[in-house]
Amino acid sequence: MPRKTRMYIPGIPAHIVQRGNNRDACFFSDADYQYYKTLLAEGLKRYGGFLHAYCLMTNHVHLLITPCYADSISRIIQHVGRQYVQYINKTYKRSGTLWEGRHKSSLVDAEHYLLLCYRYIELNPVTANMVQSPEQYPWSSYRSNALGETDELVSEHASFAALANTKADKHLRYRALFNVALPDHDVHQLREGLKKNFPLGNNRFKAQVESALNRKIGTGNRGRPRLDSV
Repeated sequence: MPRKTRMYIPGIPAHIVQRGNNRDACFFSDADYQYYKTLLAEGLKRYGGFLHAYCLMTNHVHLLITPCYADSISRIIQHVGRQYVQYINKTYKRSGTLWEGRHKSSLVDAEHYLLLCYRYIELNPVTANMVQSPEQYPWSSYRSNALGETDELVSEHASFAALANTKADKHLRYRALFNVALPDHDVHQLREGLKKNFPLGNNRFKAQVESALNRKIGTGNRGRPRLDSV
């Protein structure tokens, strides 16, 4: 089968997922997580990107990045992936691949879905029953976005900035979003977008993406599915 074309547009955030090969672990110690973050910071600075939310899970990573250039994300992921594999193989005296093929991605409609994507990413450890609340997990952006802890990786997106006028109120309102469960139909749309490399957004957003890319992005019904079809 031909590879699915990656769809990146400068200024449009994208949800990126990269999994360990065969769903095996890709982090084995705190030092591994720290080194991955170091590489990610290098990649963002070198190739042009802003990271808004992330979660480094045991066997996969979630990143929410707005690229500065059309090839920013591809270069960032390539930089981090290759350097990190070399580090892991050397550190643990192993060889071979670490990642499960190419990363998955989905452009995100910032106006309607970006903060939902933030929450989905930062709730991953809770969903996986690793912790009871997102602040208990040290390898995500939650403590920065919700509690105001310093994290040099994290850049504020305009949708986050619009939550309130002061930093304290932004963090307060962002935490309040986690008091409401993620809607099942939105989670379904998010996961389908990643699986099929489709944008996450309404019809207008998808039409804008098609126009910017000058090609169709898929078939089927657009927008949120009917509740009785989920």
